[in-house]
Amino acid sequence: MVYEVILFSVTLIGLLIGTITDLKTREVPDWLNYGLICIGLGLNLLFSIIYWNYWFFVNSVAGFVIFLIIALVMFYSGQWGGGDSKMLMGLGALIGFDVRLSNVPFIVGFFINILLVGAAYGLLWSLVLMVRNWKKFLKEFRKISKVKVKRYVLGFSLLMVVLFFFNIDNLFGYMFLALLFMAISTFFLWIFVKSIEKVCMVRYVSPDKLTEGDWIVKDVRYKGKYLCGPKDLGIEKKQIRELKRLFKLGKIKRVLIKEGIPFVPSFLIAYIISLIFGNVFFMFV
Repeated sequence: MVYEVILFSVTLIGLLIGTITDLKTREVPDWLNYGLICIGLGLNLLFSIIYWNYWFFVNSVAGFVIFLIIALVMFYSGQWGGGDSKMLMGLGALIGFDVRLSNVPFIVGFFINILLVGAAYGLLWSLVLMVRNWKKFLKEFRKISKVKVKRYVLGFSLLMVVLFFFNIDNLFGYMFLALLFMAISTFFLWIFVKSIEKVCMVRYVSPDKLTEGDWIVKDVRYKGKYLCGPKDLGIEKKQIRELKRLFKLGKIKRVLIKEGIPFVPSFLIAYIISLIFGNVFFMFV
């Protein structure tokens, strides 16, 4: 019981600090993420020595490795920033793989809750941005929704409706209707996301304002030499140093970056839900 209380308390404190820094600066400092990893592995190693049981440390390493793999997938697929991914690794090292508050390992329910809460959190944050920038959003939304695309969707919708009525008493008819709904919903959701990104999440900054991990929207080149761009999945320190040098020389004035949603608060919400209710998905199923 002491073991769980200590680990869950340290995890909560780490998430609280991460949430505050993410909301204030849109960054999660490396000292916090690496600190959580070291504390997680260190505490579990200490418990292994105290109780002379290797399970504590092995459990911590297993949790770290599992969340490391997930973090890499989320980072390289462009879903999370570097700070979010490192935070997940620290949480894995702290919680471990097989710590349980129920029949299911806590880490499993926690991650599922992160996905569910994250989806709702991201949608809510985007809706708030849309309302706050309604005129610009509407203009961009109309711009992306070109006439040709509308005609394509209209033609596709008409085709699906016809196929549905030809199969009205058939299971395939309902499948066609479901496919129609998914196609239209996905189309407008894509336009919504793109409009939000361009209006609310993209801005120019001077190179001296860049921080490691910032997402660059357009390639930055000097005399034909590539300096940084979207393919980097986050700008590195050496690239920032070079941009700052060119900025001081007056060669590069600004860089277009994409600001992500501060996602660590959704980790905190999912963690609190996991402690109180367990796995939300399993609970409703």
